[in-house]
Amino acid sequence: MTQNQSGATPWEFESPPRHLSYINNKKSIAYIIGIALGDGNLSNPNGRAVRLRVTCDRKYPLIIKTIVENLKLIFPENKVSTINKGNALDISVYCNDLEKILGWTARGGSKIIQKISVPVWIKQSKIYQKECLRGLFQTDGSLYSDRGYKMVNFTSVSYTLIQDVQDMLKETGFEVRTRKIVDRGKTKYVIRISKNVEKFIKSIDFWKM
Repeated sequence: MTQNQSGATPWEFESPPRHLSYINNKKSIAYIIGIALGDGNLSNPNGRAVRLRVTCDRKYPLIIKTIVENLKLIFPENKVSTINKGNALDISVYCNDLEKILGWTARGGSKIIQKISVPVWIKQSKIYQKECLRGLFQTDGSLYSDRGYKMVNFTSVSYTLIQDVQDMLKETGFEVRTRKIVDRGKTKYVIRISKNVEKFIKSIDFWKM
């Protein structure tokens, strides 16, 4: 049985009965992994159960609704809760399989320290890649106009995640440009798609609302 850099064992290689419901919802899992890699956080506040918390901007109610619906599909027996925090909203679910599903741990430090990455089983399937990319772009991506032309950006402080996103985009047939930006000692990376933008939007069903 293999392990990733965080020490978590990839859930897809296990076969206990409790994982069967996850296998039946792998498209939803790929989408939620993209969301979590972007705006998710793992913690173990009570020492008994791992919590995934996703923080969303309340100006995107349909994204919030979609995240909640997919979490309920993946974890039908677990409560999915929402907490309003001004202009933001936290979506939370508790499950001790979260570390195996997502590929990092609640107590292993930040996602940067743990060198978060897209799971191999997603990279091996264009169907799952597109679901994951939608989640990633809905959290850390933007759609804008530059001199009348549509552009799409993806921004992250994680170099390993940027590499994964670059590879998935290239594998699905899109040219990308990546910039490294250093501001006040902090580094971030920006991927820009400027060609075939409409095709990309349709390909992963990208929307923010």
